[in-house]
Amino acid sequence: MERKSIYVILTRTKTLLSRLIQLVKKDMYTHAAISLDKDLTKMYSFGRKYTYLPFMGCLGIETIESGIYKKHKNLPGVILEIKVNDWQYEKARMILNSFISDSKRYKFHYAGLIDHILQREVKLENKFLCSDFIYYVLKSCGILNLNTPENLVRPQNIFLGLSHKIIYEGDLKKFQSNIDTNYWQNKKASSQK
Repeated sequence: MERKSIYVILTRTKTLLSRLIQLVKKDMYTHAAISLDKDLTKMYSFGRKYTYLPFMGCLGIETIESGIYKKHKNLPGVILEIKVNDWQYEKARMILNSFISDSKRYKFHYAGLIDHILQREVKLENKFLCSDFIYYVLKSCGILNLNTPENLVRPQNIFLGLSHKIIYEGDLKKFQSNIDTNYWQNKKASSQK
């Protein structure tokens, strides 16, 4: 039986908020997203609702070539592949679909950054930052348990706590262009058969 994979994407943009987080926490990556497909066509996370307004956030589907990522010529990041069983994969898919279909119910945890700095544990049912959302999904699927309050988990904790394989590290814009090139090469090859 072939195992399935879930992908966690950690990035660091050049936004003021990302730089502030990096300055205070000294973390290499400041944003986390999760995807069920290797080409990252859909990355789920809590982040900016509007590209130019850092403190208006929501649950959304991100891509390397949209939103805040589109503004950057290069995007430092790492893609982690986590091997999972069928139950874990389906559970993650169901959680993500449920969050998206009921997205108005979930809010961005605006005070979460202050809670991180003060190491203040807060239990909120429907409010998330990017990293505690990813941790919630992974923990609910039995993939990761850091024995840490969800709201205090940072992207760096996910990176260090997961049993994973790094499938790409570097400029994610280059990873995306490799995907695009491979897609068109495969499409051309299959049409010539």
